[in-house]
Amino acid sequence: MALFSKDIKSMDDLFMHTLQDIYYAEKQIEKALPKMIKKASDGPLKDGFSLHLEETHGHVKRLEQVFELLGMEPKGVTCPAIDGIIKEADEIAGDIGNSEVMDAALAAAAQAVEHYEMTRYGTLIAWAGEMGRQDCQRLFEATLQEERAADEKLTRLAESRLNRAA
Repeated sequence: MALFSKDIKSMDDLFMHTLQDIYYAEKQIEKALPKMIKKASDGPLKDGFSLHLEETHGHVKRLEQVFELLGMEPKGVTCPAIDGIIKEADEIAGDIGNSEVMDAALAAAAQAVEHYEMTRYGTLIAWAGEMGRQDCQRLFEATLQEERAADEKLTRLAESRLNRAA
């Protein structure tokens, strides 16, 4: 298996591939969050997931704005990383019978997703800057701030109550 697609020959190609990767990832997250909301029993965790689902809709819209700025149709490419993170979360959650342990597991899984997203957005911010695309850079930065805030909320929630209850 190749590390990168054979179609990636330039920085522009790499940028587009990464943009399509995070677009696919955000669309998968939109599908996964309602399931996580349903499985969560902790009120603040459910509320946090619900809020982040709304933010994720905004992330998708921002990515679609970036595609528009670049004169491209929004399109995703399969992202094995996010598929694996979501699959692992589903498998772990499927094996847990204790609701407190489930909440701790869901919070940890959500943080894995956030960390993946933060790496992608950070990379895209840097590359957009190098390419002189401050218009795209600003959109990525807005999303990165929301991803960091979600991660920080999950950390506080896990450390203040979820992990202890589990």
